[in-house]
Amino acid sequence: MSRSPRHPPRPSPRAIAVDLLSAILDRQRLLDEVLEDSRLAGLDERDRGFVRLLLATVLRRLGQIEVLIETCLDKPLPAKAAAAQHALRLGIAQLLFLDVPPHAAISTSVDLVKGTQLAGFAGLINAVLRRLARDGAAMVAGQDAARLNMPDWLWRSWTSAYGEDATRAIAAAHLVEAPMDITVASDPQGWAERLEAEILPGGSLRRLEGGGSVTGLPGFDQGAWWVQDAAAALPVGLLGDVAGKSVADLCAAPGGKALQLAAAGAVVTAVDRSAKRLVRFSDNLARLGLTATVVEADAGAWTPSQPFDAILLDAPCSATGTLRRHPDVAWHKNPAEVVKLAGVQARLLRAALPMLKPGGILVYCVCSLQPEEGAEQVDRLLAEGAPLRRVPVTAAEVGGLAEAVTTAGDLRTLPCHLAERGGMDAFFAARLQRT
Repeated sequence: MSRSPRHPPRPSPRAIAVDLLSAILDRQRLLDEVLEDSRLAGLDERDRGFVRLLLATVLRRLGQIEVLIETCLDKPLPAKAAAAQHALRLGIAQLLFLDVPPHAAISTSVDLVKGTQLAGFAGLINAVLRRLARDGAAMVAGQDAARLNMPDWLWRSWTSAYGEDATRAIAAAHLVEAPMDITVASDPQGWAERLEAEILPGGSLRRLEGGGSVTGLPGFDQGAWWVQDAAAALPVGLLGDVAGKSVADLCAAPGGKALQLAAAGAVVTAVDRSAKRLVRFSDNLARLGLTATVVEADAGAWTPSQPFDAILLDAPCSATGTLRRHPDVAWHKNPAEVVKLAGVQARLLRAALPMLKPGGILVYCVCSLQPEEGAEQVDRLLAEGAPLRRVPVTAAEVGGLAEAVTTAGDLRTLPCHLAERGGMDAFFAARLQRT
């Protein structure tokens, strides 16, 4: 009698988390990218959420965690023991930042190396975590969390641009899991009631409670709304009434702003070089019952058949304003990459000018905190004599957020804005009119 073949046991959520953390920190993969790993599909919703929370917590608290490990070890773990280091990081995150009971955090972390080539490190992991179960809370209380969890280059950049107090507030906002923000096509008050959400300045909805799948929420299948950070929803409003106007959204994917434009009645042309991201955008258009002309092209080299009434340029950037939702960005980016991206942004800005009708409005925006990607781009463009003038933003246009309007009249949101209501991403936007 033949026996049916045995299937290997499914990896535990924590074992998957070790592999994914290695992909992020050792191989520079993106958090969102690794969360599409096929092994997660075999987990139930609760365990998938736990894996994401584990990874995000380690990435948010990585500076603190590294100091704790260094304090507990006489010498660093060897490079070949990277997986043991990741198991230790996950254990510390559970023990000190996620309130997992000590016995569970310790035993499951030790189990991650048992039966592997790194089994020899099981005793060390056990000893470190037991010490931190005893002394860790006091050690964490004595840490400068805001400073430790920011790479040096970001800290220097932000303190220079915004001052130390604001930088500390920004860093503190990055340590908090961001709530889900929603943009509705219409009837924000009605959908706020149905979704148990609150209306934010600017009109976005925020779900502070609840969980589960986004696709299972009321109104998703009907195309009544889409997920979009409250700050990301503000730049489109700077174009004013776009109903019936021809508007180009350059670098459009994933498409939240193009959806806003289409819902407001604009004749939208959405341009992006990523075919994969445009497929997702097209799916959202269909779900929402909206229309737009979708163009797969490099916006810096594309030429439209005729100029547009308005242009939105949400340029590729370092994304340092999105650390609340993408904490891996802090450990992936560097000053050299910011310089490179600033060159791309300058090229796209110059390419956009011939696409705009005289008198037309161009809104340039980036989800970055780096000045060289924001105001400095606009200042340089105007100083070079580009046929544009700044049209200052008013607080009334951004939901009364006066603190988000700069002295030059640009929009500059910070993660610590609306902190008492969950914060928001950092966004820069400037409104320019072709003269």
